[in-house]
Amino acid sequence: MTSWSTGEQHTIEGVLAGRLEADPDGPFLDVVGTTLTAREVDTAAARLAAGLRELGVQPGDRVASLLDNGAAAVITLFAAGKLGAVSVPINTAYKGDFLHHQLADSGASAMIVQQDLADRVAAVSGTLDALRAVVVEADPAAGPAPAFPATVSADWATILREADPIAGPAPVRPADLATFIYTAGTTGPSKGCMLSHNYVVSLADQIARTWGRRSEDVLWTPLPMFHLNAVACAVVGTLLLGGRAAISRKFSVSQFWPEIARTGATIASLLGTLTALIAQDERDHPDAAGTTLRLVAAAPMPLDIAAAFKERWNVDTFSAGYGVTEASLISSLPAGAVNPPGAAGQPNDVEFDVRIFDDDDNEVAKGTVGEIVCRPRRPHVMFEGYWGRPEATLAVSRNWWFHTGDFGRIDDGFLYFVDRKKDYLRRRGENISSFEMEKIFFGHPDVVDVAVHAVPSPIGEDDLKVTAVLQPGATLTEEALCRWAAERVPYFAIPRYVEFRSELPRNPVGRVLKYQLRDEGATPATWDAEAADVRFEKR
Repeated sequence: MTSWSTGEQHTIEGVLAGRLEADPDGPFLDVVGTTLTAREVDTAAARLAAGLRELGVQPGDRVASLLDNGAAAVITLFAAGKLGAVSVPINTAYKGDFLHHQLADSGASAMIVQQDLADRVAAVSGTLDALRAVVVEADPAAGPAPAFPATVSADWATILREADPIAGPAPVRPADLATFIYTAGTTGPSKGCMLSHNYVVSLADQIARTWGRRSEDVLWTPLPMFHLNAVACAVVGTLLLGGRAAISRKFSVSQFWPEIARTGATIASLLGTLTALIAQDERDHPDAAGTTLRLVAAAPMPLDIAAAFKERWNVDTFSAGYGVTEASLISSLPAGAVNPPGAAGQPNDVEFDVRIFDDDDNEVAKGTVGEIVCRPRRPHVMFEGYWGRPEATLAVSRNWWFHTGDFGRIDDGFLYFVDRKKDYLRRRGENISSFEMEKIFFGHPDVVDVAVHAVPSPIGEDDLKVTAVLQPGATLTEEALCRWAAERVPYFAIPRYVEFRSELPRNPVGRVLKYQLRDEGATPATWDAEAADVRFEKR
């Protein structure tokens, strides 16, 4: 099989059908140690689709999932596609208001959840009018599944064992929606990016072209399937290119080289922070000697980290890329090519017209900093808008250009990323909505004003800081507020820094000056969870 970069449009079900025709029973996926062929995925997805249809799921309905990496996450994606439904994967760290928002906003009619997370769904399901059915992937060790108010519950294993596979998939076009991926909000709740079938296939193809991926490559990733990277690279990309891929449950420094050796991986898809942890591990692991690995792809990746992979293990790296959920890979550079310092590769002129605009949407001169904008050269290679938010969609599509809100420049054919959205947070590969975080902290009875903002991290991306104003006479401590938050927010959004002030800096119209707080960073008055050795489980 070869990369489909001819401009044709495709569906996820269509690329699975191509694999079924060419290699139905060859190794396809190793998902947390469970091996799957294309035929096995297809059959299980057809059974699950039949079960979901019996539960009332119709074409266009949203099927949400709360699943760690595993076979169930793969099967759910294809089952939704077979029904013409929309897959809505939700971060497994979400609970409470974070979980409720995405379920309510998407209007999911069905939910698939692993049993150890089912209590989170049960806690919010009674207030979700659209949610009619919950399918639980049972775990005998976890005890009985909870009750889900106002919904019908079903057992995953029973459906896959007893349901007759649907006779054929629903008619789905490349423009039809495949999935919602939620992006962090700054002035409002997180928004569901509507992504078409063709978008997902096109992204897989873009990445394969950039990495020089071949049919004989074996791709390994520990990235979660509730994000798009693992789906596009490990699942859809492998269907496009042939060969096989492996998906681990989660990342572990000590297990990185053993996993590469076990799977025979030639490409590893990671996050920049993970590559730093590997490169900074001074131990010489026996599985690293003579490794099959030829490429590690991650962004951002500092030059010294890339050099360490080449010098220690003779492994090439890819980190020259810039993209957003709404517009996939806006710029990149072929793996192994030389990227000027600070550049994010070359604009992707196959799928997009990429430019730099000023505040009035005039194109700026070469080398001048402005907002990165783009528009598609091919159909359905960008998002289809924000679900239920036409005003937000129009706002970023001003003058028929997609406005990223990020600032950069184009010089000598290279795109340079200069700065991100001022209130945007990204920590350990996860987008965080400052708006949603502040809503949580305003729920504490001792907090009267609060700002959630980024502090630069020494290992890349951001650390999170909460700057708050307390009620007069309150005795709340910074550590107590941090522990209170840990019960209500995803583990990756637990603040590292907390600082109490008498007031927050504001402009004349009352807007908090977050750029000032961000620039001040961790002040002498700031409490630091790491320095205090306060730790939390990743759940």
